[in-house]
Amino acid sequence: MNRLFVTVALLLLAGCATLPQQPTPGTPGAPNEPGTANAPDTPASRYEMEAGRDAKTIAELRAAPAPAIPDLQPGRNLAGDHDRLAAQGYVRIGSGYFSLAENEARDAAVHKGEEVGAERILLYPPQANAVAANEWVAAYYVRFKLAFGATFRDLRADERATLGVTGGVAIGSVVGGTPASRANLIAGDVVLEVDKQPIADRAAFQNLLKRGAGRSVTLTIVRNGEKLKRVVRMGSMQAADH
Repeated sequence: MNRLFVTVALLLLAGCATLPQQPTPGTPGAPNEPGTANAPDTPASRYEMEAGRDAKTIAELRAAPAPAIPDLQPGRNLAGDHDRLAAQGYVRIGSGYFSLAENEARDAAVHKGEEVGAERILLYPPQANAVAANEWVAAYYVRFKLAFGATFRDLRADERATLGVTGGVAIGSVVGGTPASRANLIAGDVVLEVDKQPIADRAAFQNLLKRGAGRSVTLTIVRNGEKLKRVVRMGSMQAADH
């Protein structure tokens, strides 16, 4: 009788057991589907983001919405092309490397450009670049609003209390080679005044930057508890940086 009971119990337990289910692609712990934006790089294709060019910063600084399809052009010289595009307000956001045939490399470069929101892609064949002799190299560019060249936000209540101020903005990402960068502004600086005019908040700072477009303005900042002056030689501005 005891043996019969044990046998029945084992059969019932076996009936309740279920096989582990595979997670749905796109959920935590699930493998990525090939071709999706979150697909990992492969030995034949990889992307390297420029420092400070994450998706949030790009979205805040770009001058226009990302196009549906990036403009793909043949590259001539990495350094020369970079300088030429920089003069037009374009900033390199990353580079792609493709150990693929030409047509496949072009398709992969455009696909990655769509994922990262690039406006222009310059593609260099293996024999024309000194970076990766056996790979196609794609340089991805986005046109930024560079009259100032940095993101900024309102100060939090605790930050205002610590500094003993009622207004101001905190500098976030600073784009290299821009007026903000050349004025030696860095992330974490707190801007209190523009040409001795107190800054109430982020919107007020934007308006003061617009007024200063095309000329030099003096910022009063606080860095590590020390009050400093920084002269920013502003560029022309069609739309305010933010």
